[in-house]
Amino acid sequence: MPTWKLEIEYNGTRYRGWQVQKNARTVQGELLDVARKVFPDFENVEIGGAGRTDAGVHAVGQVAHLRVPSVNVNLKPCQIQQAFNSLLPHDINILKVESVPNNFHARHDALSRYYLYQISTRRTAFGKNFVWWIKEALDINKMKAVAETLVGRHDFRAFCDSDNQSTIVVVEHSEIFVDGSLICFRIGASHFLWRMVRRLVGVMVEVGKGSIDTEEFRSLFHKDSSVIAKFTAPPSGLFLEKVLYKGDKPPLRKKAIFPIPEV
Repeated sequence: MPTWKLEIEYNGTRYRGWQVQKNARTVQGELLDVARKVFPDFENVEIGGAGRTDAGVHAVGQVAHLRVPSVNVNLKPCQIQQAFNSLLPHDINILKVESVPNNFHARHDALSRYYLYQISTRRTAFGKNFVWWIKEALDINKMKAVAETLVGRHDFRAFCDSDNQSTIVVVEHSEIFVDGSLICFRIGASHFLWRMVRRLVGVMVEVGKGSIDTEEFRSLFHKDSSVIAKFTAPPSGLFLEKVLYKGDKPPLRKKAIFPIPEV
C-alpha cells in the first residue's frame, strides 16, 4: 500500500480545525477532497495527521501520512506535491512529500509536538489573525518563571476539556521569549490535551498582569478549577510549529512565526 509523508502549513482562520467534521470545513477534509482527485480510481484514500489542531489554529509544521490502496503509475513525491498544491485552497500548502514505509503513521510514530503561541504587545494592522493582542503591560519575567515550572510530568486536568482520557502530560520544553513586539510561548510535549496550550497561555497572561501570582499558578495543578476556562486564549495566536520523529531536532530558535516589528 503506497504511503507518503506530507509536511503541511496552513492558515487555520477559515477552518473548523484539522479533523474531518460533518457539515464543517476542515483542513483534513480539504486534503481528502484533493487526494480523491489526484487518485480518482480509489475511494479508500487515507490521510491522518500528527496533531488535531482546533478551529482557528494554524500550522507551519503539521505532518500527515497519505495512504492509497495501490497506484497504476510510479508517482514521484514531487509530482504528488505539485498535484496537491495546484488544487488546494490558497491557505493550505504542502511543503514536502517523501516516500515512507507502508506502516508509517503520522500520529503514532511521532515522538513529540511543539506549539508556539504569539502574544502581541501592540495593535497591528496585519497580524490580527496570527496573534493575541494584550493591551495591558505584562511582566515578562514572571511569565518566564511560571513557564519554566511546566517542564516535567504534570496533571493538566484543570487546563483542558477532558474527554475521559488521561490528563497526565510530560512536558520536555517550555519557554517564554520576546521577538520584536511579540511575547512568544513555546512548549513541547509527547502529546497535548484539548485546549491545554490556550488555557496555559491565558493563565500565564493573568500572571503577567499580576492577577495571579506564581504560587497560585502552581496550585492550579493540584485541584480542579472551573475558573481557568474563562482565561482561555483565542486560537488566532497558536501554531503547531513542529512534529518530531526519530532523529529530528526540536525548534529552539527564539524567532516568532509571524513577526511584528517594534515601533
